[in-house]
Amino acid sequence: MNNDLYAVVGHPVSHSKSPRIHSLFASQTGEPVEYTAIQAPLDGFADTVRQFFERGGKGVNVTVPFKEQAWQLADRRTERAEKAGAANTLYYDSEGLLTADNTDGCGLVRDLTENHGLSLNGARILILGAGGAVRGVIGPILAQQPASLTIANRTVAKADALVDLFADEAGDTVLSACGFDQPDQPFDLIINGTSASLQGDLPPLSPNVICAESQIYDMMYSLQTTTFNQWALEQGAEKVFDGLGMLVEQAAESFRIWRDVTPETASVIEELRND
Repeated sequence: MNNDLYAVVGHPVSHSKSPRIHSLFASQTGEPVEYTAIQAPLDGFADTVRQFFERGGKGVNVTVPFKEQAWQLADRRTERAEKAGAANTLYYDSEGLLTADNTDGCGLVRDLTENHGLSLNGARILILGAGGAVRGVIGPILAQQPASLTIANRTVAKADALVDLFADEAGDTVLSACGFDQPDQPFDLIINGTSASLQGDLPPLSPNVICAESQIYDMMYSLQTTTFNQWALEQGAEKVFDGLGMLVEQAAESFRIWRDVTPETASVIEELRND
């Protein structure tokens, strides 16, 4: 039996863990999946995707810097992709329409709630950043009905724009925007959605946002404790998590969309930690 072809498309893409993750999913589920990484030219994303599907490809994951282009390329978008303004999953639906989805927010919430046992319902949440990574996760976080969600960003106008965009999904959640230096009280959960941690930088946050009970989540991941999580530990936080679980969970959701099979994720997360 020939395997069905899938790929992650990005620039650069050689560092991507997606081929490893999906090969583990395929081994675990017995699904006939072959998954590769494709580096598209910065000005050639659409052509790369079209050529892949013309060769018989069944589905594409999309990583930086092409998630907005994937959204624009699609004939149809799921509701969560539409609101996120970006897509990380492409496939042709039963009507032959190129469909875009965004599984990042779903992946984050599953990692927080299922892998780490956190309850977001009624929680006071601070999320840092207002770029595409944050925009993609706000809807799924609001669906968990936190007491409040504060979006902090260097440029407050960008955070304000996200508050306006998601106001209709907030329900009873108090949704607000501010600058990095404004929050001055502890939060139950702080999510770093900026990439500053990868460069060893930190947003100018008050240490007062952290208490011993605060849970800290950096959407970035690395072999060592991320810069942001290290700072949080130094301020007295007892529990910090990185984004490796989110990466695996968003991949599992893409796999489910494509194959209608939900892989088990805990063993895959553990295997990647030990790689």
